[in-house]
Amino acid sequence: MNELLLIVGLFVVYGSVLLAFKLFGKNGLYCFTCIATITANIEVLILVDAFGMEQTLGNILFAATFLVTDILSEISGKKEAQKAVNIGIFTSVFFIVISQSWLLYTPSANDWAQEPIRSIFSNTPRLMIVSVVVYAVCQRFDVWAYHKWWALTSKKYGDTKRFLWLRNNGSTLVSQLLNTILYTFGAFWGMYELPVLINIAMASYVIFIVTSIADTPFVYLARKISEASQTPVSGS
Repeated sequence: MNELLLIVGLFVVYGSVLLAFKLFGKNGLYCFTCIATITANIEVLILVDAFGMEQTLGNILFAATFLVTDILSEISGKKEAQKAVNIGIFTSVFFIVISQSWLLYTPSANDWAQEPIRSIFSNTPRLMIVSVVVYAVCQRFDVWAYHKWWALTSKKYGDTKRFLWLRNNGSTLVSQLLNTILYTFGAFWGMYELPVLINIAMASYVIFIVTSIADTPFVYLARKISEASQTPVSGS
């Protein structure tokens, strides 16, 4: 059941990125970044067994933020993609601050929600800081790498539309590797032995490989949506 839910969830989340773009353009992608950032920070606390691995949820939502920046890079350029990254950083910091502030309140005698909320949101400062820093570094690297690959293929073949699959996967796969290493060792160094950390990193990266490759058709579809919206209607 977990495997089926994850597969369906991937198509629902990636499809929602396209739907947001189709309905609201770039603003839809910016809004999706906010939604995905907040919900991924909650969902990542859930641990499940799937595909023979113990893993946290939130990987698909986090991967979707890379899909957003790749789409923006492809259709709007580096500046707009960086804007989405900055929105994601702001959203992460704001969500962490506001969720931690909830824990400072003294609940009333009739309150029932404070203890469950405390259990969910009482993350250590180290994990929160590492999460934001790694997100900022890896997302900025992804945007830089996407345009670096684009410049190399455009210069070599003289065509700016070809090799979308290469710049998409070439940037995301390396960015996700960087994310896996930085987060695993930044968050858990000193808590687990080195072999355990390596196993955690390997399992995480396998998941990111799948989610990264799976987003390629969605980038192509987003480009088609963008091109269709720019095509003048006959007789207009």
